[in-house]
Amino acid sequence: MASNRHLGRIITLQSIYEYEFREKAGDATADLDSIVAKNIKPYEKALGDTEFVYALSRNVMDHAKELDEILRPIAPEWPISEIAAVDRNVLRIGLYELKFSNATVPPKVAINEAVELAKAFGSDSSSRFINGVLGTAFKQLGLGDDKDSKSNEQSTSKPKAHASRSDAQSQPANPTSSDQSVKSVESAGQTSAQD
Repeated sequence: MASNRHLGRIITLQSIYEYEFREKAGDATADLDSIVAKNIKPYEKALGDTEFVYALSRNVMDHAKELDEILRPIAPEWPISEIAAVDRNVLRIGLYELKFSNATVPPKVAINEAVELAKAFGSDSSSRFINGVLGTAFKQLGLGDDKDSKSNEQSTSKPKAHASRSDAQSQPANPTSSDQSVKSVESAGQTSAQD
């Protein structure tokens, strides 16, 4: 069975959002693997590769502080703690895939997938904010060649102002509400929903 990595990223976002929320609320029973297992269960057949979700969730949370340190200078007017929880975790997922998974996930796919998550679960301005921050990270991490950098230059030169600074955003919706094909994002290029 083919893997549905787009759905896997949705479940990862849902799981790390819940984990972070419960951890901040002082819930001593919050366990990332248990949360991931609960969120995977209804979608196991459609998902295929469940290990992708476990690995991505664990890796993003294991590297959260490092990812936040990389993000901090890219969007200095938006302290990490003030970025809406959904957007913060979308940024972490996208940046993790850019920095650590670039051998298996092309950078443009990582950015496109993060933008699609932001469109589905963030505020109206989330997708532009995510695209700007990850596009800047892409250039700063030296992942693009000159051709890619020039084609992304206009949309990624500086992250635009972001309208939502609240951690009070609602929890990500049921993954099936956005289980649709990935749309083309001009600055990130076209990709398939599989990666």
